[in-house]
Amino acid sequence: MKYVILIHSNPRPWGHPTVDHTEVGRTIPVDQRQQMYKEFDELLAELQASGEFLTAEALDDPASSRVYRWGGKWPGGRLVGTDGLYAEAKEQLAGFFVFDFATRERAEEIAAKFAGPGDTIELRPVA
Repeated sequence: MKYVILIHSNPRPWGHPTVDHTEVGRTIPVDQRQQMYKEFDELLAELQASGEFLTAEALDDPASSRVYRWGGKWPGGRLVGTDGLYAEAKEQLAGFFVFDFATRERAEEIAAKFAGPGDTIELRPVA
């Protein structure tokens, strides 16, 4: 079954990897962050070798987004476009990974490994 792991974060300034740009992430010594990156790269290599990893993308600063909403009543309403941010929230969607896992348990096991300082991880099955 396909699952998406969504990374929500509030890096300031916006950047990837997000841990380098979050308040809590910047408190981690550089050598420890380098070890975290190494372990994460090894995890991704394992998931790619197993065929579970499908794709991933880091997203640009939410301020660069354009949001489209339906304005007015039906019929006669119109599409209204506005510049980002999409949501009035501290954390924004920073990136996503798509996997094909055999079980929900495997998806949860891997999603837990994605949690890092300053990030919120969301695991969601693909409909």
